[in-house]
Amino acid sequence: MNDAAPQNPGSGQDDDNGGSVSRRSALRTTAGVAGAGLGLTALGGGTAAATQPAAAASAGSAQAVPERQGRTMAGVPFEGRSTVRVGIIGLGNRGGSMIDLFLAVPGVRVVALCDTVRDKAQAAAAKVVKAGQPAPAVYTKDEHDYEQLCARGDVDFVYVATPWDSHFEMAKAAMLAGKHVGVECPVAMRLDELWKLVDLSERTRRHCMQLENCAYGKNEMRVLRMAHAGLFGDLLHGAGAYNHDLRGLMFDPDYYEGPWRRLWHTRLRGDLYPNHGFGPVANYLDINRGDRAVSITSVGTPALGLAQYREEHMPPGDPSWKETYVNSDRTISLVRTAKGRVVRLEHDVSTPHPYSRINSLGGTRGVFEDYPERIYIEPDHTNDEWGDFAAYAEWDHWLWKEHANPPGGHGGMDYIMVFRLMQCVRLGLVPDFDVYDAATWTAPVPLSHASIKANGAPQPIPDFTRGEWKKSRPGTDSEKPSEKPVG
Repeated sequence: MNDAAPQNPGSGQDDDNGGSVSRRSALRTTAGVAGAGLGLTALGGGTAAATQPAAAASAGSAQAVPERQGRTMAGVPFEGRSTVRVGIIGLGNRGGSMIDLFLAVPGVRVVALCDTVRDKAQAAAAKVVKAGQPAPAVYTKDEHDYEQLCARGDVDFVYVATPWDSHFEMAKAAMLAGKHVGVECPVAMRLDELWKLVDLSERTRRHCMQLENCAYGKNEMRVLRMAHAGLFGDLLHGAGAYNHDLRGLMFDPDYYEGPWRRLWHTRLRGDLYPNHGFGPVANYLDINRGDRAVSITSVGTPALGLAQYREEHMPPGDPSWKETYVNSDRTISLVRTAKGRVVRLEHDVSTPHPYSRINSLGGTRGVFEDYPERIYIEPDHTNDEWGDFAAYAEWDHWLWKEHANPPGGHGGMDYIMVFRLMQCVRLGLVPDFDVYDAATWTAPVPLSHASIKANGAPQPIPDFTRGEWKKSRPGTDSEKPSEKPVG
């Protein structure tokens, strides 16, 4: 988001990453790669399933899984430390606001900052000093200066909030330097990159996490606890989305540092931002913790919205007139799980409509639907009339009971996410989600594109856990830990 941009209290980190370490590379691509041909072959990844329809002929069949190079990271705790020392890469819209939350969490020090825009880095450094912490090291030399931040011996955790095409390389650099890393959505854009992050996490014994703040939304966490308590009966289906009209922001020259987000609409036809919808529903269904996503089938509408908006709002000669948009205005995907459940995902940022993540869960005893929130479960409700979700406040997660009015944007979920993450690092706990969740929640990016190109043919979703999904284990539905001395 823009440094002073309004935040939808019900949204996720939608328009994040305006302050970019790699924004210059995004700017360089603008003139030379307009059109549908940019990176379509490469973005399929090095895995045949992502690019070849024939590979998906039997999406539910066993898929070849690369040999594990290390040991599983499922259930592996952080080391624990009295103070968590954080380095932040990317200090624009998202990173520039999230630094406030890191500074607000007890036991956290921000020791290093990186952004190619010096003014943004210096403004963030001033926040650190104002919060009473020592002045952080600042890296603004060039697009690769983040490597120097990652190499520091006094950084425990690296937070990445940059444009999407830089996420993989930055997460890779952090883990190779011995740092745990959390990355804004999506964690990578290619299937082969997702596998590489899994392998790197296992080899380096460093956690690589998709920072999915919507998993910490108040409604999402209440539904999660109700689902695990059996109030919805046997779970059957869920739905999630990122339906958010971003046309004005994507064409606003002052909102993003360059047109990097709009350019992705010239490259891929699928769901560019599945995590906000998929992450919470995956938690409800215990994906990677007793069930797993096995295939995805996607269809998409014509790509008309951005071109029409440009025609109505952009002056002749604007660089955007060189762009050809191919991303479907609305992408609809169906994800099938090993237990036969179905998850519907939607993505639409280029047509007019109210904001919605859908956020729905259904089972044999009832259903919850969000936007607006409403519930119907037996025996509480009868006569086909929706009930009041507020009546179930007793099921709120302990994080929301402990932090009833959290600071920060997006209705407080950002702070809840940062607080819980830093708590896990500081106390030496197992993180609520891990690299396998990051890869699974992001896999719809390349696979929905491949499915749409293959006329809706199902694409196998890899088992990134290499069989660990069959074991039940805790996730975001956590128990409140006792504060204990560390080290």
